[in-house]
Amino acid sequence: MLTLHHLEYSQSFRVLWLLEALGAPYELKCYNRDPETNLAPDEYKALSPLGTAPVVTDGDLVLAESNAIIDYILDSHPDSTLRPGAGDKDRARHLFWFHAAQGSLMSMQGIAMVLTLLESRTPWPISALLKAIFGKVRAMFVNPRLDTLFELMESDLGKLPFFGGDNLTAADITLVYPMYAARDKGTFAGKYPNINAWFDRIEALPSFIAARAKDDRPHIAFRFSE
Repeated sequence: MLTLHHLEYSQSFRVLWLLEALGAPYELKCYNRDPETNLAPDEYKALSPLGTAPVVTDGDLVLAESNAIIDYILDSHPDSTLRPGAGDKDRARHLFWFHAAQGSLMSMQGIAMVLTLLESRTPWPISALLKAIFGKVRAMFVNPRLDTLFELMESDLGKLPFFGGDNLTAADITLVYPMYAARDKGTFAGKYPNINAWFDRIEALPSFIAARAKDDRPHIAFRFSE
């Protein structure tokens, strides 16, 4: 049986939600972060080729990387609507957002996170110079790309209720982590009504509610870390 090795406050919530949405049998093994470093414990790192979440095991197989795991699991559920097939009217939309989650949104968020870490951990006066340089990088590169991406999301969610189309798909599931990271930073406060309605929509789904219950956390607080 497939086992999800679930690290608290991590991208592995995606896989937990996917499994609940499928109604698939699985075992859940939870791991807490180190209270001092906030990193995954050594027991968890020993499982993963990169020491990062998520990780699943299935017999002798050990698999990491969110989208690889999602595709692997969906291969065992060929009739699921969570991955629209070739010829489905929502196929292209699903594929775009499924891959944009990692390829566009999280890559830009990752760059922003690295810039912030470098600023905060570099001693003055070098940090002041970095802040000026990184401010230009954000203004000229990172922020415009994120703004364009969020505007496209707002437009698409004004036409259909989910990123994958008429129904929940793996595109919504893979976007859940970076979208909550953005919301926690206040990105959608007071604007983007269609995006905010999407949050309300997924939070009302029985599969999402079940995943949150098994995650056993008092609130959603995704973090960009291992």
